[in-house]
Amino acid sequence: MRQSKIAEELETLVRARYPLIYVVTWEEPRLDAILSSIAAKRGKKLFVWSISRGLLPFGTPLQSKKVDEATRDPAVALDRVVEHVEPAIFCFKDFHPFMNDPVIVRKLRELAQYLKSTYTTVVLSSPIQRIPMELEKDIAVVEFGLPDEDELRELLERTIEEVSRNTPIKIRLTEEEKERIVQAALGLTLSEAENVFAKTLIKRGGLGAEHLDVIISEKEQIVRKSGLLEYYHSTERFDDVGGLDLLKDWLRKRQMAFTERAREYGLPTPKGVLLIGVQGCGKSLTAKAVASLWKVPLLRLDMSRIFSSLVGASEENLRNALRVAESVSPCILWVDELEKSFAGAQSSALSDAGTTARVLGYFLTWLQEKTAPCFVIATANSIEQLPPELLRKGRLDEIFFVDLPSKRERMEIFAIHLRKRKRDPSLFDLEALAEASQGFSGAEIEQAVISALYDAFSEGRDITTDDILKAIRETVPLSVTMKEQIDALREWASGRARRASSEESEEVPVMPMRRLEI
Repeated sequence: MRQSKIAEELETLVRARYPLIYVVTWEEPRLDAILSSIAAKRGKKLFVWSISRGLLPFGTPLQSKKVDEATRDPAVALDRVVEHVEPAIFCFKDFHPFMNDPVIVRKLRELAQYLKSTYTTVVLSSPIQRIPMELEKDIAVVEFGLPDEDELRELLERTIEEVSRNTPIKIRLTEEEKERIVQAALGLTLSEAENVFAKTLIKRGGLGAEHLDVIISEKEQIVRKSGLLEYYHSTERFDDVGGLDLLKDWLRKRQMAFTERAREYGLPTPKGVLLIGVQGCGKSLTAKAVASLWKVPLLRLDMSRIFSSLVGASEENLRNALRVAESVSPCILWVDELEKSFAGAQSSALSDAGTTARVLGYFLTWLQEKTAPCFVIATANSIEQLPPELLRKGRLDEIFFVDLPSKRERMEIFAIHLRKRKRDPSLFDLEALAEASQGFSGAEIEQAVISALYDAFSEGRDITTDDILKAIRETVPLSVTMKEQIDALREWASGRARRASSEESEEVPVMPMRRLEI
């Protein structure tokens, strides 16, 4: 909600003589400025209470070290409100710890009845909403959200103007660059955004779209503090993903989907994508590479951190995790091996008192209703354990099937992994390697290259094509050991999911049984 709208709502509540207002916010300076403006406009005095200083007139400087010892006790401070006869606004900061005290709750209820016939308003501010049931009918709640794009743009414009006026640094940004910076700063408070703009100027000597990594890194702190999500520093490039040309093209077309230009064009914010396929074929790698391409934070939702033994705690953990993801959006929320996270949801009532079913239900509702630019990439290796509700259109934008790489794609993957190990792919027979590795996944190709490197290193020489061919011959790929499951997955995906690659699927080779030597 914009600051002007919040100010308007608060002023309306004050004019309507609401006795108690609970403001949920992290940003006390913004709230102070609004309350000070309302008090001046309505001819009221403004007082501020804190546990450290007691009840003091607004504007009492911190360096004065003035403290009203008596009113540091919240009960005494509330009594002072009753004693005050002139129209006033009293702002009690970080009052949530006292909302469990039956004496304080009783005093607030009595105060609410008394203040209805006066021109005094009590504002309780806290980053945590904690309202006892006894006060639910006596108190109005205002969500003082994080700054929106317009407010961050105003801050950016003000920062550019001040820097250009007071320093030799000249900042010239296009409208598109400004929008990208503002998008990157979404999820930060105004104070955090101001600090990170200053940090970028000091660290990089400028403030431009090429410095987005500094702004995005600030969001990592928000994620770390939650303890429910993992922040991934994605170093993979989109070119590191071999094959999957149709999926990569689909994702590239949505690179600018979170911009103002896309909204003006009439495009909805993309919801996400489900990647189903064979293990080790690039599903997780794609999630990491997209974050680098789109230059947005990559957050991994680990369901093992969500589930708790306490009743109701699992649902609350998921709500908090998704709230954090939305607060740092635009971002990518990566849910790996989705089928394992919600396995047993159908029999949840018998196995875990319905916890998994309730968590799944909340997650599905969030997928359907979310408006924040939080793009979900969910991956799954098996379709049998996947809840059918997840496959319904509207939850996610598309379902892609990621198959084993074709011969041409295997050549591309070998080249990628050889380059990553500082080798020139042109010195290797990529066609022979691709031919020998039919049925191999991308992960198995990487391991073959690594195994060959170890062999060559132990003999004190450089790696050759023969080393990799030897490693391939010694490997039994997953496509052979799990041929039936992969065939069933391919059959299910035919006509039910979009192909991630334009290449035709190859038959899984049937390898002869090896005779064990005793």
